[in-house]
Amino acid sequence: MAKQSVTPVGVNHVVLNVRDIEESHRFWTEVIGLKQVGALRPRADKAPVPTMRFYSGDHGGKMTHHDVAIVENRDLPPPPEKWQLLSGLQAINHIAIAMPDPESWLEKLEDLREMGVKFAMRVNWGVSHSVYITDPNGYGVELLYELPREMWEGDINAGLNYREILPTEGESPLTDDLEGSPRFGIAATKRPELSHDR
Repeated sequence: MAKQSVTPVGVNHVVLNVRDIEESHRFWTEVIGLKQVGALRPRADKAPVPTMRFYSGDHGGKMTHHDVAIVENRDLPPPPEKWQLLSGLQAINHIAIAMPDPESWLEKLEDLREMGVKFAMRVNWGVSHSVYITDPNGYGVELLYELPREMWEGDINAGLNYREILPTEGESPLTDDLEGSPRFGIAATKRPELSHDR
């Protein structure tokens, strides 16, 4: 019988190849809001290093040393004309960035709208509420907040299979209906008072 492998803690970080590191730096800091925590520096005793920068969420490196890194590669192919969730031709479908709660998520959506960032898609999943945008290299970026665990932990699979597509234009993308979201499994029958604590 095969030995059961140890389950990892989770994803530590993602590294993206980008065509223009300054353009991507502005996207990840000004649009998404991550903080740069480091960059590769040339060393006299080593081979040349790539142009690479490291970014972290609001935990300031206290959870992981960085969440996203970018590496400049001027030979990167151009992005697809249109990003598509799950059916696109890009190698990386999307990267999900978590906001701490519904209020900060809606505030981020308002900030994006003021910056003129186009919403590619807006979805109420059974486990999160999400908006999708694209970075300058064609990578999809999902900005989300997770729904309270008690709403989906009774049947995670059912939550993952729920999908409600919402408008991306007008004022409706700047509203949210947490109270009207479905519950799955045990939580569906108990309808507990909602909590944002994880």
